[in-house]
Amino acid sequence: MILVTGATGLVGGHLLWHLLQQNITVSATKRNTSNLETIRKIFSFYTPHADAFLRRIQWKIADVCDEKSINEALKGIETVYHCAAVVSLSNGGDEMINTNVEGTSIIVNAALRNKVKRFCFVSSIAACGHTDGDNLIDENTELVNIKSRSAYSRSKYFSEQEVWKGIRAGLNAVIVNPGVILGYSGSDKGSSELFARVRKGLPFYTHGGSGYIDVQDVVKLMIEITNSTVTAERFILVAENCSNKDVLSWMADGYGKRRPTIGINKKFMLAIGSISEIAGKILPFTPVLDRSLAQSASNRAYYSNRKIIELTQFQFNSVEKCIYEVCEFDKK
Repeated sequence: MILVTGATGLVGGHLLWHLLQQNITVSATKRNTSNLETIRKIFSFYTPHADAFLRRIQWKIADVCDEKSINEALKGIETVYHCAAVVSLSNGGDEMINTNVEGTSIIVNAALRNKVKRFCFVSSIAACGHTDGDNLIDENTELVNIKSRSAYSRSKYFSEQEVWKGIRAGLNAVIVNPGVILGYSGSDKGSSELFARVRKGLPFYTHGGSGYIDVQDVVKLMIEITNSTVTAERFILVAENCSNKDVLSWMADGYGKRRPTIGINKKFMLAIGSISEIAGKILPFTPVLDRSLAQSASNRAYYSNRKIIELTQFQFNSVEKCIYEVCEFDKK
């Protein structure tokens, strides 16, 4: 029996689809208020018969921050894919950190109590270290000065520490650190928000860059690693290192829009983010761009996928092709 948390998110939804293709029993957690329409839309990316596959999921009402419901949901479960998390590149503050870290701690402890055989945790490259110059970041790159990192970065770093505690206590677990995940999500969150902005026309780009990956490659690798004998390891999952300009240009091409031509440097982005934060506190309102998001959008950090390739010999989908496929489906 397999359990997926965060099933209504981008990774969780695509993971459910690929697990269901193996004709195995799959359970997933959801809250009473959860909207399953996003999963229906994700399934419709693959098939015109989305509802038939939705009916095969065994739903368990649980909240990752509620110990009692999670412990009940994990009874009889052999494999857990923990995808649930609050994701925000803006300053989510202590609430996001507490939710992500506490939720991971609760599900790790429940997995230990219920003697779960395999555990896969979805972290992020945001929890990885940083290098100077053109050196690639890998799984062993040290993360220093954690206090200066974004709230999301800190939440993922401390969540990983909860998984490592579980591993030391006997949990058979692996950790994946995906790059910027691209794919059809059926919502307006995460990378889907970026697709939506480009579709409306986006003349600007930032000078940063990062590691990108197709969501389908993320979930395929999660399944492969979890079904292997590998344990107590973390893997950076990145298909390509791309500039933000290239990614936005490919999105513009996919929608038949003009490519962005106006570059915005880091100092300007941070200045606008600071002004927006101050205005948001005075008026008040939640700014679209704050300093944390400005910092993330302007950073240039490139990553090594050598470890995962040496283990699996996996052939990644190109980032450009992934973007084209999402744009083509979105236009329909």
